[in-house]
Formats: sequence, structure tokens, C-alpha cells
Amino acid sequence: MTEVDARSAPAPDENSPGESRPEGDPPSVKRLVIVGASLAGMKAVEGARKSGYAGEIVLIGDEHHFPYDRPPLSKRFLDDERDVPYFREHTSYVEDLDATLLLGSPAIALRPAEKAVIVDGRAVHYDALVIATGASPRTMPQWAGMQGVVTLRRFADAVTIRGALDAQKNVTIIGAGFIGAEIASAARKSGCTVTIVEATETPLARAVGPEMGILLSKMHEKYGTALYCGVTVASVNGGESGDKVQSVELSDGRVIPTDLLLVSIGASPATEWLRDSGIELTPDGGIVCDASLQTSLPGVYAAGDVVHWPNAIMDTTMRLEHWTSANEQGALAGKNAAGVADRAVYETVPYFWSDWYGNRIQFVGVAGTITPHVVSGSVESDKFVALYQLGDRVVGALTVNEPSRIMKERRRISQRTSWQDALDVYAAADAARAGAVAADAIVAG
Repeated sequence: MTEVDARSAPAPDENSPGESRPEGDPPSVKRLVIVGASLAGMKAVEGARKSGYAGEIVLIGDEHHFPYDRPPLSKRFLDDERDVPYFREHTSYVEDLDATLLLGSPAIALRPAEKAVIVDGRAVHYDALVIATGASPRTMPQWAGMQGVVTLRRFADAVTIRGALDAQKNVTIIGAGFIGAEIASAARKSGCTVTIVEATETPLARAVGPEMGILLSKMHEKYGTALYCGVTVASVNGGESGDKVQSVELSDGRVIPTDLLLVSIGASPATEWLRDSGIELTPDGGIVCDASLQTSLPGVYAAGDVVHWPNAIMDTTMRLEHWTSANEQGALAGKNAAGVADRAVYETVPYFWSDWYGNRIQFVGVAGTITPHVVSGSVESDKFVALYQLGDRVVGALTVNEPSRIMKERRRISQRTSWQDALDVYAAADAARAGAVAADAIVAG
């Protein structure tokens, strides 16, 4: 597939922000601009078109690649997949979506008074705007320029990591989160020696709770990955030249031979370019949105990893970095920004999945505050369902190798199922299974 450079793509008229309307008249969206050629950005294009919007759409992206799927970069792309996981053929953006793509240069500023996004030194005007710039991985600047020190966010990062895995190198991963665990899994499958260094004593505590975080992390040892918790990387040995990682020294004095050092310590909303725009941001850089995903600026919406919004189903304000929410938010933000149909609100039960060493881990909802209850299977067998409680309501579910169960739990959480009713479902299933076993025994006898 041919990549496109922003400067060779057809550019919108820089000096035409659309017709102004008398005060009180409904706005006319002549041009919808979407910043971020991500999943959320692409879905915003699709959402606008599906709503019946027939105006101009401009999609701005900082990479030369057309929009592509990111979860495979830490999963199958490190295994047997070798192509860029594009969402669409590039011709479909013109032929099916009638969109102009400006790729290869980032948006560097938003000027609300001019209704303009600044890209590559020029103003791209809008009548409505969707911000879908995602999140940027946190780095360790003291080692960022050293050869062999990487993060994973873009396709080029995945190519670098895969090269190290193919060469069966010594891989050290800083951070025992889901991305780090997925890369550890791929590295072990490739034959690499893998070490994970986690600063906290309990991995994944925020995501799935401390109890399940500890239980899931035991998979690493089972599959040959060394996991050290409660320690940090104190220094990196760059060899004689000082510019290529050869080993790392941990805060406990342990030295780990290292050819590839992956920094996987989370991500921050990619909103630095908005700092002087007047848009309301949270302390972590997220964009404050209402339930319809509109920001504090009229006609400006947001979708994906950047969004803080009130999620009515979960009774709290959230920011999610999940594929599912980016997919859903992008479509809704595009529809709402286009202004053709009535504005809708976004509410969801969060959902994410991860693949470790051939095991499918899925989670819906939130972790709650009480020790989760295993209602089916066993953690020892790596096949179970655990439910999470908050007050008298089930608010979360974790499954390992139970893919048929997770969406049922998502529906129950959405329906605000009580904790006792959720437990009764599994008690009834257990009773039915016991009855079936007894009946089989009678027949056999």
C-alpha cells in the first residue's frame, strides 16, 4: 500500500472557515476537521457519513501511514503478522468516505477564535472539529537517545521490537502492565530471555485490583519470564561507546544483561498542542467533555484516549485507553460534530482484552473496592470468571480463557444487576451442572 505525504494530498482552502450564521440560527457545518488519524479519528469520519453528513471532511494525522490498528502491534505483529494493520484500503477514504487526508505533519496549535487548526505552518479552518490525537507513551528521558531503548506506540516501534525478538535477544521491560506483558509473551515465544521490572509491589492493581493483579502476574514465572517487583532500573550500561544498551542495573544491585530495553510505563493524553487554546484540560492533560463528548469549546468534540467524560452507567467520570471506547467514542463524536442528527450521549461499560502466553484475558467494568469473587473455574487452571462488587451492585468482571462469558457480564453491569442476583446466576448454573452429572450417573448405573 502506498503511503501519502501531507504535502502531496489535496489541501482544503485555508482561508474559508465556512459561512457565518446569524445569532440563534442552527450552525451549518460546511467543513468537519478531525485531528488524529487513529481508530477514533477514522471512526469519526465514518460516524459523520453514517449520520447523513454530506459536507467536507478533512482528516489530519502526524504519521505518513493511513489509519491503522494499534493493538496488533503488541500482539500478532510480533508473532507472525508482517503487514501494517490498516483499517481500510487508502482508496476507500476518497471513494467511500469522500474525505481529504493530510498526513505526515502534526497539528501544532488550535486557534478557536479563528476556528483553525495549525498544521505544517498553515491554518486549516473548520466549522466543527473532532480531536482524536490519542496518547503518547511516557518515556525515561535520561536514556531515550540510547540505541536499544524503545517505547511502543507506532508501527515503526513495533518493527524495531520485532527485529530484536527475531534475533532472540535479551529483553528487559520496565513496567508490568498489559502492553509489557504482551511483549514479554511474544518475546518468550521467540526464544528471548525476558525480564520485567515493576516499581510497585503489586502489578495491575489499578486495572484489575491487587488480588487479581498478583494472580495474573504469576503467569510470567510459569512461562519463563522473570518478574521483579518493588524495584526500579537505577542505571543503564551503554558499553564502551556509551550509546547502545548492554545491561541494566536495578535499584537492588542486580545486573540484567539487556539488548532491548522496552519502557512501558503508561501513556499521557497527546494534548500539548492544545495548551494555549483555552480548551479545558484535566491535570493529566485529558480533555474535559460533557456526556455528548463536546469540549468546553463550542463545536469542538473529542474522542478516544484524550477524553474525560461523565459515564452515567458507571456513575463516575472516566478516561479510558481502550480500543472499544475509542471505536465507540469516535463514531459518536463524528456524528454529533456533524450536526445532522440529534446529539447523543456516550455511556459504556469499559471493556479491554489482552493475550498472554496463549491465554485470553478479558475485563469489563471497573475493579471496585472489594476483593473479587471467583464464581466459575479456578485461578490455578488459568480458566475462571471473577466478579467485582461495589455496594450492592456488580461493577466488574475478569475472565481468563472464558471468551463466551465476558459480554454476558458486560450486559449485566450495564443493566445494574445487583450483586446477589449476579451470584445467583452462577449458583443456578452450578446446580444445573450438578443435576446433569447426577442424572448421567443414574443412567450409567
